[in-house]
Amino acid sequence: MSTVSYAVGDSLTMLRRNLRHARRYPAMTFSVVLMPVMILLLFNYAYGDTLGAGIGGGDYIDYVTPGIVLMAATAGSLVTAVGVCVDMTEGIVNRFRTMAISRSAFLAGHVLGSVLQTMAGLLIVVAAAFAMGFRPDAGPLEWLAAAGLLLFVTLALTWVSAGIGLVAKTPESASNLPLPLQFLPFVGSAIVPPESMPTALRWFAEYQPFTPLIETLRGLLMGTAIGSSGVVSLGWCAALTAAGYLWARATFRRPAKR
Repeated sequence: MSTVSYAVGDSLTMLRRNLRHARRYPAMTFSVVLMPVMILLLFNYAYGDTLGAGIGGGDYIDYVTPGIVLMAATAGSLVTAVGVCVDMTEGIVNRFRTMAISRSAFLAGHVLGSVLQTMAGLLIVVAAAFAMGFRPDAGPLEWLAAAGLLLFVTLALTWVSAGIGLVAKTPESASNLPLPLQFLPFVGSAIVPPESMPTALRWFAEYQPFTPLIETLRGLLMGTAIGSSGVVSLGWCAALTAAGYLWARATFRRPAKR
């Protein structure tokens, strides 16, 4: 077998390991899915009428769902940071280093496992939105493009979270460090348009990564204008994926200091 074949086989083994851990200990996966659903319930039923009127009427659930779905993708990356940190602090990684397995398999297994769990969680969030009255105006191609965008975003955030898990000293700190990522959609166009914000906050909202991502996803699902947001979104995803991968790879290759 070639080196690539060994690496793929070892990565799949690590993937099965992480999926079994997720099945045996589903509390964290359940919690990162539950939070976006609760936020969706809160904003739709508690604030929906007021906020919906402020953005020009219509069903507020149609406006807010794409932003909450993006927030669910960021919440899913939390699992990666904690899982990687647990393995690093409990010493299993040192065991892996002495075994004849690919050095890239450990991170690849964590990342692939987290991406699969997060995408499954997004299906639950979207199903909950449908139950609350979400009615997108998207055809098969738009749904496929939206799924591809969410997959790309999830992959990018998961690699960044893998790097966070490698540098975190404890699982508790690994669960706290990604929190700013989870709330960035709120300071974007997830809840209200940036035009309604104060000047400084509006400037930040317009130029942070999640606003073009939300507008692209909203445009694909609801048929609103996307403009340049699509290209900007792909650029952000590519940059975050490359930066997260290179950071995680370089950090993992350094000798452990624990």
